[in-house]
Amino acid sequence: MESILAGLIKFRTQDYEEHKNLFCRLKNRQEPHTLFIACSDSRVVPELITKSLPGEIFVVRNIANIIPKYHETQEDLTISATTAAIEYAVKVLNVKSIIICGHSNCGGCASIYLPDAVLDNIPNVKKWLELAENVKTRVMEELKDDDELMKREWLTEQMNIVEQIKHLLTYPFIVEKYNNKELEIVGMYYTIETGEVFIYNSKKGFFELAN
Repeated sequence: MESILAGLIKFRTQDYEEHKNLFCRLKNRQEPHTLFIACSDSRVVPELITKSLPGEIFVVRNIANIIPKYHETQEDLTISATTAAIEYAVKVLNVKSIIICGHSNCGGCASIYLPDAVLDNIPNVKKWLELAENVKTRVMEELKDDDELMKREWLTEQMNIVEQIKHLLTYPFIVEKYNNKELEIVGMYYTIETGEVFIYNSKKGFFELAN
């Protein structure tokens, strides 16, 4: 806790003072241009990765950057928090872009392969990860028996991003804006150890290094 308190003081005396005018302009309203959906992993810092200032991105984070399908959130209110944030960002804040950001060494993505005996100890996490069951199925169909664990890892993480884009497009109010070219949807894969970011090219069907 001491490091947190020290950080608060440093923010107030240094960072806040540097951007004081910006914070004053933001005191009554926010107008972010992008909804950034990321994993809750502590190593992923959206504002740092994108070099965004306060007020620029509306951030939603959960385990494995999962987006429940539209119909699923209507049936089960225990998984509606992410949906509520998406709805607010698109319909109220009127964001122009949605980024779904996955990352390397994602514990959430790795956990979908854990046996039930392990996940039974974390029932809420287990239920949440069921939303990625289709990703697991697709990965296992593509992998060969002799494929290395590392390949399964990055394949799962990247396929998960693509799958969540599909989930996002089950929301009627998103589909409408997307089809009218009023909303851009981007898949992003962040490699922690190198700092590299890859963007999904939907026409080519793979991720390309952002440069």
